[in-house]
Amino acid sequence: MSTALSFTRTANWKKLAPAPLPGPTFAAQSKLPSLPVPALADTLAKLKDSLRPIAWSEEEYAEAAKLVDEFAATGLSAELQERLLKWSQEPGRQHWLEEWWDDGAYLTYRDSVVINVSYYYGFNEHPANLPQTALHRAASLVRAGMQFRQQFKLGQVPPEATKEGPICMDTWRWMFDCCRVPGEGVDWSVSHAKQADRGDSGHVVVLRRGRVGVLTASNRDVWAKDYVTLAADPHNASILSTIHSAAFVLCLDTEHAPTFIDHSRNLWHGAVTPQANGGVQLGLRNRWMDKPCQFVVLDDGKAGFVGEHSVMDGTPTVALCDRVLDIIAAPGFADSASSVSASARLPTALDWNVSAATQTAIGEATAAAAALIGTQAMNVVRTPYGKAAIKAFGVSPDSWTQLIIQLAYARLLRSRGERRNGGTYEAASVRKFLKGRTEAIRVVTQEGDDWVKSMDDTSVSSLQKAELFKRAVTVHGRWARMAGAGLGIDRHLLGLKKLLKEGEQLPALFSNPVVQRSSYWVLSTSAIWSKHFGPYGWGEVVPDGFGVAYMTGFDDFLQFTVTSRTEMPNAEFCAELERAASDLYDLHAALAKDGSTGAKSKL
Repeated sequence: MSTALSFTRTANWKKLAPAPLPGPTFAAQSKLPSLPVPALADTLAKLKDSLRPIAWSEEEYAEAAKLVDEFAATGLSAELQERLLKWSQEPGRQHWLEEWWDDGAYLTYRDSVVINVSYYYGFNEHPANLPQTALHRAASLVRAGMQFRQQFKLGQVPPEATKEGPICMDTWRWMFDCCRVPGEGVDWSVSHAKQADRGDSGHVVVLRRGRVGVLTASNRDVWAKDYVTLAADPHNASILSTIHSAAFVLCLDTEHAPTFIDHSRNLWHGAVTPQANGGVQLGLRNRWMDKPCQFVVLDDGKAGFVGEHSVMDGTPTVALCDRVLDIIAAPGFADSASSVSASARLPTALDWNVSAATQTAIGEATAAAAALIGTQAMNVVRTPYGKAAIKAFGVSPDSWTQLIIQLAYARLLRSRGERRNGGTYEAASVRKFLKGRTEAIRVVTQEGDDWVKSMDDTSVSSLQKAELFKRAVTVHGRWARMAGAGLGIDRHLLGLKKLLKEGEQLPALFSNPVVQRSSYWVLSTSAIWSKHFGPYGWGEVVPDGFGVAYMTGFDDFLQFTVTSRTEMPNAEFCAELERAASDLYDLHAALAKDGSTGAKSKL
C-alpha cells in the first residue's frame, strides 16, 4: 500500500494531481472563464466606500481617503496594475491568484491547523432503517465513500453547478489519495492518485485509540522537524506513505457526544479527557490533520467530517458529504451486494516504532494542543424561525442573517464601551472561474450601520427602520454579487502588493490604520447548507474576534456556531444574536400585520 514519501516541495507540485477519466466531471473545465483582474479605479473606489464605516472619525476617514487618491494618482499604481495584467496573461497561467493564495493563506501559515484553519461538519443521525451501531455507521461511510470515489475516478460525477451553470471542479483532484506535507517554512500537498485509475483499488486508514496523530496538530515548523525524525525509521516511513496515499482517513473515537456542543467540539478539535495522573487524553491522537478528508465516528454513533483547508474549500467537501450520505440513505443500500476484490485482505495494524525523540515530541504536541484547545469557547444559537419566514418577508436569507450579525456585534460593543476594531469577512465562492476559490465580501457598510443605529433609536419609526433595512440589504447584495464575479477588493490589493519589486517602497495606503482595520476580520463568517448536517464550524481568525459559521437553508431555524478565545464575551455575543434575530423578525411581522409592508414586499 505504501508509496514513495515526499520530503521536498517541487515547483510543479500542484500540477501532479491527475484529473479523473474523461466524462462529465471535468467536461466543463475548458469552457470556464479566467478570474478577471478588476479595473484599478473600480477597486480603489470600492475601497474608499468600504472604509467610511470602519473609520473612527471623519478626520481618520479623510486621511485614509486621501491616501487612496494619492495612490491612484501615482505612476506606481498604474505600473503595478500593468504588472498584474501581464502576470495574469503569462503562458500556462490559468489563475493569476492561485500560487499567492495557496501559500499566503495556507501553506506558509505556521500555527496549528487545528482551531486556526481546519473546519468540520456534523452529520444527522444514521438512517432509521439501518442498524444503529457505530460499527455499521463507520462501515457505511467507508463503503459509500469508496463507491463515490470510484464514480469520481471514472469521471461519472456530474460537475457542481449553480443557476448560472457549471463551476470549477479543479480542487476535487485533491479530494482522495492525497495529503498535506509539512515543510520548513512552507508546506505542500502530494497526490498519490494514479492517472487513468478506475477506482477499483485503494485503501483507507482507520485510526483508533490514539495512534500518534497529535503530532499533526503541532505548529507546522515543529511538525516538519518531528516528521523528519519519525520518517528516519524506514518502518515509520512506510506507515507515513500508507497514510498519505490513503483514499481518506476514518477516525473511530472511543468517546460519546451527548450534546450538540459535545458533537461539535469533538469534530473541531477532538475530545479532551482528564486522566488520573493529572494529564489529559486528547482525541487529536485519533486524527491525521494533514488529510484533506477525515470521517469521524464516535462510539455512540455520532459522526461527521473534518476538512484540511489548504487545497480545498468547503463547497466541494459539502458536495462530497452530501453524496456519500445520499448513497447511504438510498433505498436498498443495506441490501445491495458489495463486490469484494480478489486482492482484498484483512486490515493490517500500523504500529509505529516510537523513539525517545518521538515520545518527547508526542508529549510536547499533547501539551501544546491541550493548551490551544483550552483557549477556545464555543456556543450555538438557533432561532425560532428560518428561511421560510424570511422569504415570506421578501428578503434574502443571507443578507438577513448577515445584518443580524452586524446588529448583534454593534450592541455587544456598545454594551462594553468599545468601538469597532475591524471588519466582517463573508466568504464568496468564485468557482465560476477556472481554478477559482473564494473572495471576501466586505459586509460592513454605511447603509448597514445606519440601519443598526436606527434599531435602538426610539425616535425612528418602524417604517423608517424597515426602509433603512431595505437599503442595507440592497447594498449587501451588491457587494456579494461583485465578490462572486471576482470584482472584490482584497484579492486585487494582494496581487498588487505581491508585484512590488525589491527596493520599491510599500505605498503609504497599505499601512494606513483604517485600511488595515478594514481587513482585520474580527468577524469571520461563512455559510454552507446540507440537509444532512447539524454541527458546522471553525475557529476565529484573529485573537479578539469571533468565528461565525451559519446556516440559512432550513425552513424553521437559522443556526449560528460562534467560536472565540475564552476571554472574549462569547455567551454575551450569542445572547445579542438571539435578541437581534428576534427584533428583526418582530419589526417585519408587525409591519406585515398592520399592512405597512406586505409579506411579499421585496425588502
